[in-house]
This record gives sequence, C-alpha cells and structure tokens, in this order.
Amino acid sequence: MIPYGRQEISDADIEAVVAVLKSDYLTQGPRVPEFEQAVAGYCGAGYGVAVNSGTSALHVACLALGVGKGDLVWTSPITFVASANCARYCGADVDFVDIDSGTYNISVPALRKKLEQAAQSGRLPKVLIPVHFSGQSCDMVPIRELADQYGFSLIEDACHAVGGRYRDEKIGSCRYSDITVFSFHPVKIITTAEGGMALTNDAGLARKMDLYRTHGISRNPEEMTRVADGPWYYQQLELGYNYRMTELQAALGISQLTRLDEVVEKRHLLARRYDELLKDLPLTLPLQEETNYSAYHLYVIRLRLSEIARSRRQVFEALREAGIGVNLHYIPVYSQPFYSDSAVSSEDFTEAEAYYSEAITIPLYHHMRFSDQDLVVERLTSILA
Repeated sequence: MIPYGRQEISDADIEAVVAVLKSDYLTQGPRVPEFEQAVAGYCGAGYGVAVNSGTSALHVACLALGVGKGDLVWTSPITFVASANCARYCGADVDFVDIDSGTYNISVPALRKKLEQAAQSGRLPKVLIPVHFSGQSCDMVPIRELADQYGFSLIEDACHAVGGRYRDEKIGSCRYSDITVFSFHPVKIITTAEGGMALTNDAGLARKMDLYRTHGISRNPEEMTRVADGPWYYQQLELGYNYRMTELQAALGISQLTRLDEVVEKRHLLARRYDELLKDLPLTLPLQEETNYSAYHLYVIRLRLSEIARSRRQVFEALREAGIGVNLHYIPVYSQPFYSDSAVSSEDFTEAEAYYSEAITIPLYHHMRFSDQDLVVERLTSILA
C-alpha cells in the first residue's frame, strides 16, 4: 500500500534522539527551548512555545487570548475537528465560515458577509481561526483588515503549513495574526512524532501559553502573590495542563528542521509532476495562488463526477483495493454528531458541501519515488476510465 503520507527518519535524526537518551534530561532540559528558538527564528517570530501536539497548541492559544464561556469562535468547516474543539475546551461556542471554491481556505467574501450579519445581531466572534488548508495560506491581508475592523483576534491554524510562505514571508511570522500554530505529527511536513508549537510576537501571550502548558505553575518571584518560602517554592497561577514537549521530541524536531526547505521543495516537485500527469483526466487539481508558496502537506483532487461513470465512494474504494492509500480531508466539522446541537445548517456552506462530495487526497510525501507516483496515476487513470 502506498500511503497518503509518511514520515522520513534519517540517521542524523536517530543520532539526535539517542544523544538525548544518553543525556541527563529526557524532559524539561535544553533541547525544548533550543527547538522553540530555532522554529521562531526560521519563521521570523518573536517567541515559540513547544507543546505535545498541534491540538494542545490551539488550546493554549485560545486560553491565552481569553476565550471562555459565552464567547464565540469561528473557523473553517473543512479542517480536522481540533480547529473547532480547541474553542469548545474553553467553553466557547463555535461557528463556521464557508470555504473558497478554489483554495478550500476560508472565503474572504463569505467571511465579510457573515461579519456584517453578526455585527447587526450583536454576536461577533472573539477569535477567528483561519486554517491554511493543505499548506497554502489563507488570504491573511484582508482577513487582518476585517479583524481590525470588527475587533476579533486571529489564530492561524498552520498545522499543514510549516515551511510555506505568504507574500514572500514565512508562514509563522505572525505578521497578520496574534498566534500561529504548527503540528509536527508524523504525516506533517516535519515531525517530532507527536508535537506542536504556538508562535507569537507578543511576550505576554507567549508567557500565558508557557504557563498553560505546564499546569499554570510559575517559579518566577515577580509573578508570585507573596514572598517565596525558599528556593523550592512555586505557585500555581492558572488552571493549566501537562502539555509539555519532551527532550526526545525536541531533538528530533531540531534535526528535521535543518532540511525543512529541501522537504518542501521536493513536495513542490512532486506536486508539479502530478499536475502534468493528471491534467487530461476528469479532475479538478489543486489551485496555488500567486501570493502563496504552499508547504504542500496534501494533494487533493476533486472528481468531476458528471464526466465519470463511478461515484466518489466507488473511486475511493477501487483505489484502496489497488494498493493506493487515498484519504479524505475533511468531513465538514459541522456535520459531526458532537456539533449537531448547533444552529449550523449545511445549506449555509454550499462550497464546503460541494467540496466534500468530490474530494479525494492522493499520496504525497517528499521522499515518494517517481515510480510510486506513476503507479498512483496509472491506477487512478484506469479506474476513472
């Protein structure tokens, strides 16, 4: 089976992890801050806060921005459920903004219209979480302008997008947002096994996220409510969580980061090759905007079903049976049973519904062989015929 995604672990990665295993620190040592500084430096952000997953990064980002009961958070319906769940963890309500028909990111016109209606009803979002689907940035300039106009905060869900660029600036710089979040899950661009990071240019937000990831505990005398009893003393200032990243994960991340640009370049090469090999099939291929340099986490095709004798499910199952590990990114979040009690209707998301009815993710990972890519195309061509 050719999987839709696959990590690559080099000898250098293994040596980095083994070095930590032989060191004095398996957790809470020097590698985590080194990794934070490396990622923040790469992206051009002021601060990085490493955690044990992209989901945890989204959660501490919401907490740091004060999301709580009675608040409203908006995000994309075409994303993994974590993009919405992070707000529900805080007790907030969640709503969605329909996607753009070409990029599958949040549609700026749909966002503008929804904000106009929300302003009239007096129910604006506290936070918007635009999701950089498949590694391509949302159009952040107009989104930032709308955030300033309507007074909401921005968390970029860039879990697909480390190594990508928007308007020639690294995704993660937080130029247009309060916080940007990455995931380092094994199928992502680079991996720490499990792990994530939140980036920001705001020292106060960085400090809050640091507290929330470690039980809300501080050893800083300047933050304490009374004089310390001794050098052992600490205080719990917030209700935090055990979201720490280990030294092993950070060491793997530091090693993987050294070849991030090369990894993304190879993904672009493979994506361009798919574009050429698939151009004559009854498919809609991924659109890349000129302002973007995608990290190409995913390569999603859409079936032009009116030109095909099979249903999407039949094509999907035939590819799986042929040894092609296709997947589906994503089921619209509002359709999940957990969210069925909301007032959201699928009729409000025509583009998301159309996308979901046609989409299939085909295999793409940077060390994929051309021969495997040829096999994917050959079997897809045969099935569609």
